[in-house]
Amino acid sequence: MKGPLFYSKILLFGEYGIIRDSKGLSIPYNFYNGALKREENPSDEAIKSNGHLRRFVSHLETLQSEQPELVTFDLATLKNDVETGMFFDSSIPQGYGVGSSGALVAAIYDKYAQNKITVLENLTREKLLQLKTIFSQMESFFHGKSSGLDPLNSYLSIPILINSKDNIEATGIPTQSLEGTGAVFLIDSGIVGETAPMVNIFMENLKDQGFRKMLKSQFIKHTDACVENFLGGDMKSLFANTKKLSKVVLNNFKPMIPEQFHGIWQEGIDSNDYYLKLCGSGGGGYILGFTQDLEKAKLALKDYKLEVVYQF
Repeated sequence: MKGPLFYSKILLFGEYGIIRDSKGLSIPYNFYNGALKREENPSDEAIKSNGHLRRFVSHLETLQSEQPELVTFDLATLKNDVETGMFFDSSIPQGYGVGSSGALVAAIYDKYAQNKITVLENLTREKLLQLKTIFSQMESFFHGKSSGLDPLNSYLSIPILINSKDNIEATGIPTQSLEGTGAVFLIDSGIVGETAPMVNIFMENLKDQGFRKMLKSQFIKHTDACVENFLGGDMKSLFANTKKLSKVVLNNFKPMIPEQFHGIWQEGIDSNDYYLKLCGSGGGGYILGFTQDLEKAKLALKDYKLEVVYQF
């Protein structure tokens, strides 16, 4: 048995900001994917994944009994499948900010939810919000407080524009130009990041009035501008605003940036060869980069492996 593929995602803009109603833009990233599977001779990885699924099923049972009006599952079939060895076969790296738990949540909802909202329907804002709420409750099993965006992106496999907490829409992004010199890329930090501790640091910081003021007057302001620039195809303004955003993150989100990257983060801002930002919650995993000249960025970051996500 092998189910349909669900892809990873990249939150291009909006990490942390969307907790405080900034804009955000999330895009599917088809380089990694996962699917529900059953095999005759499961590997150690498969057995481990099956163990996670067993615990996840208990979470879904609780969710269904507490909020039956929100979502119900065919629990009998799900339990039977898990008990007979079903696992999530995934190439999506965990703790890298590309939505590994989101893809699993999407796959389970797709196969076992009753009266599910499908990709083929007219996806009104209400339906998108309902899906996001369901996914948020399902994914909270993995990292405490989930926005539900990662599974939503994986489930629909289309870019999603977050205008605010209660206003999200499917969107189109400018067509890639494979001849273009500009690019969005990922750098592997080589460290596994954990979402929950990073979000806790952020929540603690929010108690500080100065931090809240910085968030609104700088972080959210630049994030919103970047989203508008990117969707409007205004790359010149995009780079100016990404530079501002990169500075604000370096100055105010240091704990989320692995220490060995503080130097190259600043070098990018000084040289204008590239600008770095967080990919997801940070603390490790991937770091997101923007450059107007991919060759220059590759040269400046020659000690690191760059994965190009989008070219323009």
